[in-house]
Amino acid sequence: MEHKERMQRKKAVVDQKVGAANTARGIFLIHTGNGKGKSSAAFGLLARALGHGMTAAVIQFVKSRSDTGEEAFFRRQPGVSWHVMGAGFTWETQDAARDAAAAQAAWAVARQALADPAVDLVVLDEFTYALKYRWLEIDAVLAAIAARPPMQHLVVTGRAAPPELIETADTVTEMALVKHAFQAGVQAMPGIEW
Repeated sequence: MEHKERMQRKKAVVDQKVGAANTARGIFLIHTGNGKGKSSAAFGLLARALGHGMTAAVIQFVKSRSDTGEEAFFRRQPGVSWHVMGAGFTWETQDAARDAAAAQAAWAVARQALADPAVDLVVLDEFTYALKYRWLEIDAVLAAIAARPPMQHLVVTGRAAPPELIETADTVTEMALVKHAFQAGVQAMPGIEW
């Protein structure tokens, strides 16, 4: 009996919150932190959006490989435009000018998607690095995000999301690293890491 009463009270609280949420608009989400799963979470949202018949644009800012499982899968799905625009991780490229140019080219594609009302979901994968390394101006980025179509959803991934971006976002999740197979000498495995 006590459990049932407790669940009834909980249901009343949840029902009240659901009833008070009456605004429909595009949501801006950030997946950040040092843990694994930021991009994977964004691609899970991408699958969910496609399941609802939405269209999407994915712009990858740092990643340069085109042999990932997610790209192989999502490129075959109708309604997805996929852009691998990175020059590679900074510790591999070691060329700041090249990395900045790649980020600026990716941002040009991202701005087009963010301005297009026909795109329901925009995923800016590994985008936070473009801000961390100052390859892009934060004020211009925030302006483009604020000006996007009212029902367009946006997901940004990457470590060290800047405070200005976090403040603007509706939902921010920080992935925390507890344990990673790489620490035990296990190489990146297809289907899990890429």
